[in-house]
Amino acid sequence: MLYTGSCHCGQTRYEIEGELGHVIECNCSYCRRKGPLMWFVPRDALKLHTPEDALATYRFNRHVIAHHFCPNCGCAPFGMGTDPSGNAMVAVNVRCLDDIDFAALEVMQYDGLHRN
Repeated sequence: MLYTGSCHCGQTRYEIEGELGHVIECNCSYCRRKGPLMWFVPRDALKLHTPEDALATYRFNRHVIAHHFCPNCGCAPFGMGTDPSGNAMVAVNVRCLDDIDFAALEVMQYDGLHRN
């Protein structure tokens, strides 16, 4: 299925191809404050309509995830990194996708706060 998404102001737009199953809610210091529900997909499932260099990026802790956000409205629609096998991945904030029934999502908890 094809999903569309954006930041709040619409400056950052993108599409995601995939089947939205469960989402992850993390309690790390970043996610606890921002509140994303994350859907992990391969990097090639993301098609940016905004050039990647037009996004602002925040990295923290081990600096392995590039948390991208709109420099205009501050909304954080996705982050990029690699999975444990080294595959390029995107953590999509499903709260930034269009027409999602949040009540129908299966939410899995992840304890990022206590991860070493």
